[in-house]
Amino acid sequence: MSAFHDAGAPRSLFTDANASSNSAPARYLSRADCEAIARKVLSYSTADEARVTISSGVSGNTRFAVNQVSTAGDTYDAVVTMRSVFGKRAASATTNKLDDASLRAVVQRAEALARLAPEDPEALPELGPQQYRATEAGWSEATATLDPAGRANAVKAVTEPSRGANLTSTGYLETNAGAFAIANSKGLFAYRRQTSSSMTTTVRTPDGTGSGWAGASHHDWTKIDAGALGARAIDKAKRSVNPVAIEPGRYTVVLEPTAVANLVQLIAGSLGARNADEGRSFFSKPGGGTKIGMKVVDERVTLSSDPFDPETPGAPFTFDGTPVGANTWIDKGVVKNLAYDRYWAQKQGVAPSSVSGLRMSGGTATLEEMIASTQRGLLVTRLWYIRGVDPRTILFTGLTRDGTFLIENGKITRAVKNLRWNESPIFMLNNLEMMGVPVRVSASEDGSPGQAIVVPPVKARDFNFTSLSDAV
Repeated sequence: MSAFHDAGAPRSLFTDANASSNSAPARYLSRADCEAIARKVLSYSTADEARVTISSGVSGNTRFAVNQVSTAGDTYDAVVTMRSVFGKRAASATTNKLDDASLRAVVQRAEALARLAPEDPEALPELGPQQYRATEAGWSEATATLDPAGRANAVKAVTEPSRGANLTSTGYLETNAGAFAIANSKGLFAYRRQTSSSMTTTVRTPDGTGSGWAGASHHDWTKIDAGALGARAIDKAKRSVNPVAIEPGRYTVVLEPTAVANLVQLIAGSLGARNADEGRSFFSKPGGGTKIGMKVVDERVTLSSDPFDPETPGAPFTFDGTPVGANTWIDKGVVKNLAYDRYWAQKQGVAPSSVSGLRMSGGTATLEEMIASTQRGLLVTRLWYIRGVDPRTILFTGLTRDGTFLIENGKITRAVKNLRWNESPIFMLNNLEMMGVPVRVSASEDGSPGQAIVVPPVKARDFNFTSLSDAV
């Protein structure tokens, strides 16, 4: 069954290669459809080498504010990108029209641009056929079939309790379901389908001084409990009214899992081997080389990624078709591996590797136990407005937000005003005192699903707060 029609006609994206024309609304292109489109596009190519990528699917979102849905929308699309190569010159062009004329035109545009492009001294030839491990780890029918009514019911589970408590809730719910395929002129073909979903909410008190947040992200929508998120945000909002100012400085912190993920995911973005080899990274060793084999954080910390992990699924291949496997980046505090793209891997004589999802080891302590063991410190719900300061130490700055509380003599005593922090996840992971059970969290600042990440709550000493913020 073909998924493309004449130019200007409505386009149908079928979820099943054997689906009939009377099927329910389509969501994404099947493997067979992608293979057919790829064959057609590549047949138009006159370049030395060519690669086509095909991304298709549906994205749905519902926003709510003042305890009611404010906007909602669903978008369907299929995008074809052609990369043409002449020698060491390459360029790409993109279209979302799947008729023959448009596909031929995108090939011609890519080839014209490629002939004008400067030579790339680091250009590599396209890969030949690869072996890919089959996986459905990142797919959920519950997410793929969640409709606007289902999203509205989830929002209602937050807005009605908030209204009943005389509080104001806002938030964002997003779901995605789609497929990605890659093919090239050397016979490579890879296909993957994936889903993702996230829901976040911020609840405010009538006087505007109290604010509570809760969020979750998962490829399986059934793993997100909207009512529980609302209840948690409502509780934090009530407890955070009339915050007091405290002196900036170094504090013992109890970081909830979202705050931990906000920091720890920054390590994943710093694992590039080339930066380390060239002396531009925390993972660069003084005097040359990298820190592979060196202890850099507490021995209780292990960071790993596995695209086939059902809790942290990721892409099993990169955008050039390189297979992605499981990797341990930090093992019991020691750097074990860095991430190598194809060019740098070939130059260094190692296998390519990349981060796809992230999991951090944990312990058995509960948040309550961490708080009870703290003489004086801060409980932090999440971190926000995170910006880089120094890549050589993975130092970042940002703000606490939506639930920051003072701990005194093992108890939460009052809400405090938000604080600006300057801290590195490396420093934090060297100052660990306790860790809890790892959980899947929503760690993106914008409320979108973000990368799959599983981390524990932690207690750490000497977290650096540099100034106060009057923002709620």
